[in-house]
Amino acid sequence: MTRTDPLDVPRPDARLHLGVFFQGVNHWTVWSDPASGSQIDPANFRRVAQTAERGLFDAFFLGEGLRLREVDGQIHDLDVAGRPDAITQLAALAAVTDRIGLVSTSNTTFNEPADLARRLSGLDLLSEGRAGWNVVTTDNAWTGANFRRGGYLDHADRYRRAEEFLTVARAIWDSWEDAAVSGAADAPAWAAPGAVRQVRHQGPQFDVDLAPILPRSTQGHPVIFQAGDSGEGRDFAARNADVIFSAHGNDFDDALAFADDLRRRLRAAGRPEDDLRILPGTEIIIGATEEEALEKKRWIRLQQVTPATALGIAGLLWGIDLSGRDADGPLPKEDPVVAENDGSFGARRIADPRQVVAEWREKADANRWSLRETVIALGPQRGHVGTPAGLADKFAHFVRHGAVDGFNVTPYLIPDGLDDIVDLLVPALQERGVYRTDYTGTTLREHLDLREPLTHRTTTDRRRTG
Repeated sequence: MTRTDPLDVPRPDARLHLGVFFQGVNHWTVWSDPASGSQIDPANFRRVAQTAERGLFDAFFLGEGLRLREVDGQIHDLDVAGRPDAITQLAALAAVTDRIGLVSTSNTTFNEPADLARRLSGLDLLSEGRAGWNVVTTDNAWTGANFRRGGYLDHADRYRRAEEFLTVARAIWDSWEDAAVSGAADAPAWAAPGAVRQVRHQGPQFDVDLAPILPRSTQGHPVIFQAGDSGEGRDFAARNADVIFSAHGNDFDDALAFADDLRRRLRAAGRPEDDLRILPGTEIIIGATEEEALEKKRWIRLQQVTPATALGIAGLLWGIDLSGRDADGPLPKEDPVVAENDGSFGARRIADPRQVVAEWREKADANRWSLRETVIALGPQRGHVGTPAGLADKFAHFVRHGAVDGFNVTPYLIPDGLDDIVDLLVPALQERGVYRTDYTGTTLREHLDLREPLTHRTTTDRRRTG
């Protein structure tokens, strides 16, 4: 729905939340720029996290890469080898930051709950309540080949496993009472009898019997993030997550429709409709003028969509190998091949690409675009472009009208890609009263204005709307 009445501002006091996503595996980062830093240099991770903290961001996110991505057996030319383990890297960053949240992307398909819950709990304790877990459900067979059971899980099975996995992890985190450890030197025992409970779980996916070894952090549980956009993914988030990522952050009406759908699902799950923070992933390009910002965008897109990347994206649409073609030449004359995704691809093919190819051909002919120019103009689109003042007004509108709670920013350059956002956009947001001027809490749960963990609430608490 479109809201045009300037007086219809349902959340006039809402404030924008920002996170930064250090991806590693992607083509959106400009690798060719001389200022681009190494993806395995600890100094670059530290630089990004500390810049985000200076900008009062809620969280620093790390993606997970268990294996280099493949399409039809070919390695992506822009992927990173040697990426450090996310939890290990975030534990190191906990020592050089004070407030910013630290979120690990860790999948439920190829991990086990007893081990991952312990490692996430360790990060939460070391950071004094700043840990988060981005729950993902890896599906591709090329990652599964690295593991004993191999293969991959069907879509519905991935979410069933993820939900049971999260149930076990929460039981482990809840096994210690809040005051389990004695604070007195003359106490008869280090913990009160029964303060630490054994965790026993038998289910379709997991059979667990253990005595957890770590107490809770000051925020109770790591904050749960989730990024599924299917119906099953949205329902999973409505039942389980504290924050959801999305691809619905560029267009206001699309973002609002996504947010309204999630609010309906939250109510159906018995949760308050404001219980889930919505942080779409986005890119932010800033210029002193609109013209300068658009010119910067054109340059960035040319660096992001290299000839090899353009051929790879078009190849997924056509369903054929285009690697030997000229990216600066015309679109392929062949008709697209409609193939069922067998789980082996790092990027999903479109179910029926014929209509998309027809649209690409029509617009490419009308504009005399090359294949690469067509991919840039009509391929995957993302981000916001403008001046600091214009973007601050735009983001204030998004958050105050309930379309988003904030954005998870993917910088187009590492490690300096946040500088313009922190130095120019953040002050403009603060001037409009839509962004914090200081951290008011110490934990990630406090930064995001979240209620206590779901398993710590009564039925009445879960349904409370205030």
